Amino acid sequence: MSVTLTQLRYLVAVARHGSVTGAAKMLNVSQPSISVAIDAVEKNFGQKLFVRQRGSGVSPTSFGRAVVAKARQVLTETEELIGLGSGKSAVSGELVLGCFEDLAPFFAPALIRAFSERYPAVKIVVRDETFETLGRRLGDAAIDLGLTYDLSLPTHFARILLRELRPHALLPAGHALADRPSVSLADLAAYPLITTDQPHSWQHMLDLFRSRGLSPVADMTTSSFELQRSMVANGFGVAVSYTRPHGDRSYDGLPLICRPLSDPLPMQRILLTYDTHQRVSNAALAFVEVAKDWFATRDIFAS
Repeated sequence: MSVTLTQLRYLVAVARHGSVTGAAKMLNVSQPSISVAIDAVEKNFGQKLFVRQRGSGVSPTSFGRAVVAKARQVLTETEELIGLGSGKSAVSGELVLGCFEDLAPFFAPALIRAFSERYPAVKIVVRDETFETLGRRLGDAAIDLGLTYDLSLPTHFARILLRELRPHALLPAGHALADRPSVSLADLAAYPLITTDQPHSWQHMLDLFRSRGLSPVADMTTSSFELQRSMVANGFGVAVSYTRPHGDRSYDGLPLICRPLSDPLPMQRILLTYDTHQRVSNAALAFVEVAKDWFATRDIFAS
């Protein structure tokens, strides 16, 4: 039984993109070449590696996840060995960073720039993820590291703290609570609450109110953080958020009022995470250190 490095690269690319088409585009090869490689490896092992789903790409089987994880390890070690032999930095290869979609635009570009300046031999790919897809794709070896809030992660995932954040209230300009230096969850519960439809996010926000014995009316959800902010700015309700862009205005230019919450609430944590059941590459470990340094010197979400 033999499997080539090229075949391993194809398997990893398919797992990362969730489709043969995406993998072919990334590797600049034909789709049939990748399909033939997958078939050959499956024939060698006598087991299916991917489940093909019409209209929704492919997903790895449980055996496929194990093979892809080992393939990533072999490719990483090969790249590191080549780097040693050529005198190049041991930190090289590819790093796939999955970012929770609300955090990605605030931190991913700056972190990638800081990392690339220090480790130019590493190619970085960034992916937007939801809470649900982030954990699954880390487990499937589709991404190497995740940048996210400390919500819904499996217990065996590493949690590297980058920053703790306090929640704040979002109010439209001219709101009855806008002139107060701070507001309570009880104050906010008297008004319609706008949440996002990310499952773990809206549940967490409602749990904050319930921890104070409150039951807000949360009859409006949005598909994104920025739509939530725009709905608040247009007077449809209030919201609670940890994320705060620079400049308190919504996409359509209306002002937003941000007020700290007076309740003694737990802090939320921004983390880097990875699946401890898989080998962590030198590039991923280096990214962790760069991210820790970067967050330590920035005033995140300051007013």
